[in-house]
Amino acid sequence: MANLGFVGLGTMGGQMVARLLSKGHTVTGYNRTRSKAEWLIEKGMRWASSPRDVASASDVTFAMVTNSAALTAIAEGPHGLLAGLTAGKVFVDISTVAPAVSRALAERVRQKGADMLDAPVSGSVVTLQQGKLSVMVGGRTETFARVKPILEDIGTKVTHVGDSGLALAMKIALNLQLAVQMLAFSEGVLLAEKSGINRETAVDVMVHSAIASPMVQYRGPFVLQQPDEAWFDVNMMQKDMLLAMELGRQLDVPLPTTAVSNEFLTAARGMGMAKKDFACVFDVLEKMAGIMR
Repeated sequence: MANLGFVGLGTMGGQMVARLLSKGHTVTGYNRTRSKAEWLIEKGMRWASSPRDVASASDVTFAMVTNSAALTAIAEGPHGLLAGLTAGKVFVDISTVAPAVSRALAERVRQKGADMLDAPVSGSVVTLQQGKLSVMVGGRTETFARVKPILEDIGTKVTHVGDSGLALAMKIALNLQLAVQMLAFSEGVLLAEKSGINRETAVDVMVHSAIASPMVQYRGPFVLQQPDEAWFDVNMMQKDMLLAMELGRQLDVPLPTTAVSNEFLTAARGMGMAKKDFACVFDVLEKMAGIMR
């Protein structure tokens, strides 16, 4: 059992901490809003007053925050993670941020005698609860070997993809496909519906067909009813699409379907749906198709 820390206790981060606690690990946690962490404290998580205190108390500290700016915010300053890291400690960032930002932070971590891995995950709250997340890891091989058993308590598929930042490149390459698939699924449902097929029937057929990726299976039904709380909202999805397009620009890789799907996310924001699950691209296309409900 390991002495762990965790910064960022949102929907996914909180569920990861719950899973790590259930595996017998000691976890010290911090979140900007303490009230969101009360249920974890009741489960045995130790509370810390800053990211620095989390890192000071832990051998391996995880973080899961919204974007590059948030990662910088929890790392920098007298109360940041960097201030709490000492030789031999490991920082594992699960956030999806720009690879260049992650690499620069990894260098600063190593200057402290500690080490850093980027370890974004692929999956949803459901796959996390089932222990079926896929974890991609970038960084030094020896540090990966040390942390791998802990990561396997989060997800069964843990893959070292290469040097620092490469796991983030892999995650961005995966995530751009989520919005693209969701838009294509929406097109199919609406084409079937306007042909005269009941929407519920069309969704049922599609989520049990050859096109039904795991993402389509669990998110496809959202076109019938959105979840009470977004699993992955429009703002978060668009952040990843913009990361993908910037990486594509840097590497001379054209991303035409990514660009089109991103415009539907912009339209969703313009329609006031920024905090809805990104499956609401269906609602945008529905209105364009002249279907009013």
